[in-house]
Amino acid sequence: MIVLIIDAKYYTNMMQTKYDAHTLHSNNLYQIFTYVKNKDASFGDEQHTVSGMLLYAATNEAIQPNNSYRMSGSKISVKTLDLNRDFSEIAAQLNAIVEEHFS
Repeated sequence: MIVLIIDAKYYTNMMQTKYDAHTLHSNNLYQIFTYVKNKDASFGDEQHTVSGMLLYAATNEAIQPNNSYRMSGSKISVKTLDLNRDFSEIAAQLNAIVEEHFS
């Protein structure tokens, strides 16, 4: 069983800046991490993989997150979806996410 938990977010500012460094809001990362670990534990001994994704709507910010991390053995991704496109292009962005996680 392969599970991808997606937490969709919209913020005017996806990134925070401290000491001229741009970083994600850590509370969002830890929230999706908690969802993943709780789902992971629910499978018990059954063969499975659980990943998580923060999916942000694109904004006018200069930096749009597109990263993957390993947190305690679980893959946590952060992606930006540009909703200011034709639906066929939005669908292509979503299909790329599915391909990345389920292929």
